[in-house]
Amino acid sequence: MTILLSNLIDEVSLNLSGYTLTQDRATYLATAITTLTSSSASPLVVRLGSTESVGKGAIEIDEELMWVDSYDRVNNTATIAPWGRGYLGTSPATHLLDAKVTISPVFPRFAIKRAINDTVTALGSSMFALKQTTFSWNAAQTTYDFDGLNIQNILTMSWQDVGPSQDWIPIRRWTFDPKADSTAFGASAQTVSIGDFITPGQTVKVMYATAPVSFTSNSQDFATQTGLPESCKDVVVLGAAYRMLSYLDPARVAMISPQADETDSRRPISASTNAVRQIFALYTQRLNEEVKAQQQQYPVRVHYSR
Repeated sequence: MTILLSNLIDEVSLNLSGYTLTQDRATYLATAITTLTSSSASPLVVRLGSTESVGKGAIEIDEELMWVDSYDRVNNTATIAPWGRGYLGTSPATHLLDAKVTISPVFPRFAIKRAINDTVTALGSSMFALKQTTFSWNAAQTTYDFDGLNIQNILTMSWQDVGPSQDWIPIRRWTFDPKADSTAFGASAQTVSIGDFITPGQTVKVMYATAPVSFTSNSQDFATQTGLPESCKDVVVLGAAYRMLSYLDPARVAMISPQADETDSRRPISASTNAVRQIFALYTQRLNEEVKAQQQQYPVRVHYSR
């Protein structure tokens, strides 16, 4: 099953919206945006399907935030401030005709993506990504270097037997050096020294643990990119959700108005804390389940060092 980053962003956004309770106001682009800037001399004027809900403030197109400096409800246009492209650290980009335009999004997509990547990175302290590499055995060489693999630990090593059996024979004697001598092997090299007998020319397979890799593109597959099992998908969704919900209350601290006081009487500051605690508890429970499952699937194996 293919799970893309874009699918994860949509699922986190759906969960944060409460399915039906909180719906962002949205419209669409009536003309494509082909430039990346909006100068005071030549401001970007965005034509929208409707400006009924548009006001002075932030809008989101795809994953770029823009700041609307003024708007025209007659011509359905919005003028972007000179500093309004790539607002709040988003990346300026071109946008296609009919692209979705979200007005003052509560949870911007770029922030959800960042929360997902933060969760994937944090999982590295409890779980590992499983990967493998191979090399051909040379009878005159016992130490082999791995460059750029960022190996945390070698789980198993085996070599393919000669003949039609296609059997993979476990290697019992090996020593892993995560910080190999830089003079002999290079600045970032890691090495493994093997003490078992292996038929020259045969393939050696190394199964190793490494840190999960965060996403760099919306089209990347979850399991392929991160190295985590697909069953961890909901762990990442829950982790991103509690990270996003944690920042709801700070946005309301500075509200000082009769309307804000009226709202606070029904939804006081720190009201979201209970939701954060509940989702964090679910996240912790699922993480512990995945950690246990991984430990059972890949138990510590005894090997000998020379």
